[in-house]
Amino acid sequence: MSALDVGTVVAERTVELTRESLVRYAGASGDFNPIHYRDDVAERVGLPGVLAHGMLTMGLAVETIVEWLGDSGRIVEYGVRFTRPVVVDAGHGATLTITATVGAVDDETARIDLTVKHDATVVLGKAQVRVRTAV
Repeated sequence: MSALDVGTVVAERTVELTRESLVRYAGASGDFNPIHYRDDVAERVGLPGVLAHGMLTMGLAVETIVEWLGDSGRIVEYGVRFTRPVVVDAGHGATLTITATVGAVDDETARIDLTVKHDATVVLGKAQVRVRTAV
């Protein structure tokens, strides 16, 4: 684990989502809501297009810090607020950029703030992971 100074970026990555990604996630999660794979259904319920599963977005975000942590068992708490949907275009997919920054540190834990953007739009609000700092 690198330095735990508030404001330090500890991990970053870019993730490309495709419609195939959504189908694979649906199979793994059992969430076959058609808003995640059918444009007509998404449109009919007033959505801007087919959406990535919220839990997929949340999982991809937290996965960003696992290599830096060295052990996912060090994650004590994780929570997000879903603020904007991730629309996955049939032809172009969607690109997520994820940045993990140290937000706070105490004697035993650190709070890692995750910024998740689709294009220039932040899609998860208050995405925070509490991790144990001592091994």
